[in-house]
Amino acid sequence: MARWSLLLGICFINIVLAVDKNNFKTCEQSSFCRRLRKYQAGDSVYQADLSSLQITENAIEVGIQNTQVANANLKLTLTAIVGNVFRVSVDEIDGLFPRYKPQFALNGEPQVAKLEVLQRDQDSVTVKSENNKATLTAKPLKLEFYRDDVLVTILNGKGLFAFEHYRTKPDEGATDPQIQDDPGAWEENFKTHHDTKPRGPSAIAGDFTFPNAQRVYGLPEHGDHLALRTTQQNNLDPYRLYNLDVFEYELDSTMAIYGAVPIVYAHSAEHTVGVFWHNAAETWVDIKNSKDINVVSSLVNLVSGSKTEASVDVRFMSESGIMDFFVLTGPKPKDVIKQYASLTGVHGLPQLFSLAYHQCRWNYNDQDDVTTVVANFDNNNLPVDVMWLDIEYTDAKKYFTWDPIKFSNPEIMVNNLTSTGRKLVVIIDPHIKREGGYFLHEDALKYDFYVKNHDGSVYEGWCWPGSSSYLDFYDPKTVDYYKKLYALENFKGTTHDVWIWNDMNEPSVFNGPEVTMPKDCVHHGGWEHRDVHNEYGLVHTIGTYQGLRLRSPNKRPFILTRGHFAGSQRFAAVWTGDNEAKWSHLTASFPMCLSEALGGISFCGADVGGFFNNPDIELLQRWYQAGIWLPFFRAHAHIDTKRREPYLFSDDVVNRIRTALRLRYVHLPLWYTLFWEHETKGEPVIRPLFYHYPDDENVLDIDNTALIGHSVLAHPVTEPGETSVDVYLPGGKNGYWYDIQDFQLYHGGNHKISVDLDKHVAFYRGGSIIPRKDRPRRSSAVMHHDPFSLYIALDDKQKASGTLYLDDYESFDYKNEKRYTYLNFDFSNNKFTSSLIDKATYPTEEWIEKIVILGPPAGITGAKLTSKTLGTINLETSYDKESKSLTIRKPGASVLEPFTIELV
Repeated sequence: MARWSLLLGICFINIVLAVDKNNFKTCEQSSFCRRLRKYQAGDSVYQADLSSLQITENAIEVGIQNTQVANANLKLTLTAIVGNVFRVSVDEIDGLFPRYKPQFALNGEPQVAKLEVLQRDQDSVTVKSENNKATLTAKPLKLEFYRDDVLVTILNGKGLFAFEHYRTKPDEGATDPQIQDDPGAWEENFKTHHDTKPRGPSAIAGDFTFPNAQRVYGLPEHGDHLALRTTQQNNLDPYRLYNLDVFEYELDSTMAIYGAVPIVYAHSAEHTVGVFWHNAAETWVDIKNSKDINVVSSLVNLVSGSKTEASVDVRFMSESGIMDFFVLTGPKPKDVIKQYASLTGVHGLPQLFSLAYHQCRWNYNDQDDVTTVVANFDNNNLPVDVMWLDIEYTDAKKYFTWDPIKFSNPEIMVNNLTSTGRKLVVIIDPHIKREGGYFLHEDALKYDFYVKNHDGSVYEGWCWPGSSSYLDFYDPKTVDYYKKLYALENFKGTTHDVWIWNDMNEPSVFNGPEVTMPKDCVHHGGWEHRDVHNEYGLVHTIGTYQGLRLRSPNKRPFILTRGHFAGSQRFAAVWTGDNEAKWSHLTASFPMCLSEALGGISFCGADVGGFFNNPDIELLQRWYQAGIWLPFFRAHAHIDTKRREPYLFSDDVVNRIRTALRLRYVHLPLWYTLFWEHETKGEPVIRPLFYHYPDDENVLDIDNTALIGHSVLAHPVTEPGETSVDVYLPGGKNGYWYDIQDFQLYHGGNHKISVDLDKHVAFYRGGSIIPRKDRPRRSSAVMHHDPFSLYIALDDKQKASGTLYLDDYESFDYKNEKRYTYLNFDFSNNKFTSSLIDKATYPTEEWIEKIVILGPPAGITGAKLTSKTLGTINLETSYDKESKSLTIRKPGASVLEPFTIELV
């Protein structure tokens, strides 16, 4: 939700303005960024002492010295990780203070791989692991990484590596030229801390060169395009990773917003390689991308006759912590993203309801309002699965309570809702109201659960309740207490069908520096907030996840979080925050969620209609048509906006929104299957075009189009008054794409598609078999036993394949008891085959009701089904000349039994 200004200490007044940049730092205003950005490319001042080299079967260790700073000794460790990954960590030897390394981003400690030394002399050492090798050069320090003997990444190739060392007083840094030239370094960071010892600058930086790369992607979350832009040369600030509550965030911007995932992917037709910068402190990332200098290069080349090779340079700069990064060697986008998933994990299979439509508003007035909204959805045949309650449901902003007047009988409200197959989501934020008698605040003081000031006193800031303190989720005893708050006997009025929204967890502090917590606040373990800031939202959701697992052990939790970090996908979905009712924000929703998906966070969406302000009717309709193609699908609106539930509009508008909602619901089997395959294979649920078409240069900058798995291509209409849209369909002349509404065939290439307000611009890929449930229902719960329809979109060779996953749609039995069914579909030589992928089965009643073949062979007069139970039976077929599709009616086969259908 939006940040309000604090007035007279207790009153909040909504200010509907664009982002006030004065509240947030630029690189020049950030001492460590300003200082590190002044480094000039050239010979590095760091060198390795190869006489100190130590070798194990999985790693090498070597000492590093800064030749310009006395006693600045480091240790570099290079470790081979299973799956063609290298890990490099650099830390101080006998440092004045310990440095922080993120505790929660990785999904367990990565599995090490065998490493062998290929070559070693006084100048360099080369090691090999799996398909990779790495060469460490001593003077100056340089690390080169190879995949299949092709150089893919260089650390310190530009000589911009930096590792500042803590000092006890400013004059000890006088021998460090960069610190000596920047007195502001001491003003920002040289303080007396909780441990009574002063400390100075401790920033780190690493520069990475990606030879021959054409684009670089990653670094969510920013309101920017998918392909990252050159920063320094284009007078742009570096991309900032520092979780912040940015009021009405700006688009086409490198400013920090709610999430920070420090992963980049450098891509070319030949190779894709990634670097995951494992650091939770404030981080700035400079980009030099050859795509942004191609025009100049082309002019130079015309004059000189020379050729400029493509390349990408990326420089990470973090305020504190150790240097710890992973090099993911690919070689293709699918490989490198799976390598990242192997490190930070995936989103577990969600409950089916969470993939359906969510209805939210700040705020629904009372419990009768919630019941009325759902009834109106039903009365207008509009499907909805989840109702949401924002902060006003609480008793005076005290979490784990209910307003005693507006929500006096929450259990009755929840039971009425869940009896119709719906769920409820309520908001729980990390700030706790400082009010005497409020049990949570009293317990937090009594048992020492709060984040501290640097002097050891409890930190106090301002948020929705007014004076607030913030739970310290780094303290195990805090988490142990917090997770028990979700128990039904503690959070009274809730049931096993109430789920959680974690907001304001950047953390947002209305009167704090940059609207967040001061960096010198202290967490459990003695870590300063500056060290852990970007990880705070993650540890909050971990506590919530543990609480929901404790409360409902065999139900998969649903959590939505705003603050997020690498690894957040293991616990929660995300959304793009407080967007606006503008066409530009509708447009931005696709690249922002595609970027999150590349960062491991597939379960992403944007508030349909825009959070702030009132969308015009055309924008609202187009947003529903777009929102159905993002994994998380929720409408949400600010407290000052007009009510905009879909049933409030004219019949034609309601019809269009209903059509969009039903299109989402018929594709729930596809979404569900994709999330299963995300969990088991590590592939993102939504994907940019370059993911599947890495050698097609036409797709490198396309971010207004998303692939849903590899079966559906969606290109929303994002401009007002459009009568046509330009769509690029990949695959060349052999690429087949079928319009999902009229099944018309398009070949790969550029197309101008005519549109009106009823038009959905989306296509089935030729070669796909798409599972659907076509019976209209009011919620996904009512669909559990409905039969499937299969849409077979044939390719240029008259072939297609697909998968379908199903289970009980809510429990962990699929994982603990192997109670699921996973099917493979294949069509070739006029024969369709359904078979089990593995031996696991779930005793479902679901069956195949209809098969529709797009681009069918000519001359078909019927079909013949064969299975063990049904034997051989003849099936009726019909051909639609207009859509050029063939329908096989009522095969009647159970999904549990293998069967074939042969066209005759």
